[in-house]
Amino acid sequence: MIEIDARCAVGAFDVDVTIAAAGDSLALFGPSGAGKTTILDMVAGLRRPSRGRIAIHGDVLFDDSKGLDVPAQQRRIGYVFQEPRLFPHLSVARNLTYGMRHTKATERFIAFDAIVDLLDLGPLLARRPERLSGGEQRRVAIGRAFLVSPRLLLMDEPLTALDDARRLEILAYVEKLRAAFSIPMLFVSHRLSEVARLADNIAMIEHGRLVRLRKGTRR
Repeated sequence: MIEIDARCAVGAFDVDVTIAAAGDSLALFGPSGAGKTTILDMVAGLRRPSRGRIAIHGDVLFDDSKGLDVPAQQRRIGYVFQEPRLFPHLSVARNLTYGMRHTKATERFIAFDAIVDLLDLGPLLARRPERLSGGEQRRVAIGRAFLVSPRLLLMDEPLTALDDARRLEILAYVEKLRAAFSIPMLFVSHRLSEVARLADNIAMIEHGRLVRLRKGTRR
């Protein structure tokens, strides 16, 4: 169960949503500027709601009525942003392992070699980001997010700027990872075909509000 009952003002724009979705994957679908990224940022702890409660499978991350606000670095959330945001001075291998140091060894359940194998990153490990294609950079960014052994994975338009062939390729990789590790996922897109393929539930967001919650077609 993914529970988001929160409000946050970003300038003059107000996001106020109440979503309770069973299952392990929830997609936020809607036009650009609808407030989808703000919702992700509240879940990640990058924006503090003015009120509400956020919980993942009963694990409460924020509850203003109890004065509870788990710091972002303690939420164990993997975040794949719209841009890969790789460190240009680090190799692919060092980019992949960058976030692992923030996860205690006793809490790590995803192995480096498993991610390299599932994402076909072996031939790329010694390269720097400037020597990678757009699709390769996305795979590295996704692998880095998984290697923090997250309790939840956030993906904000991770296929932006890719052509259709690369989109399908990355979607297939995400499905492989989801099947291998069963990590709850919150996925944002303005393409219904993408979110329907990945999600148990789809929250339709417009003007900072939940318009409709429907089932996805996840296989």
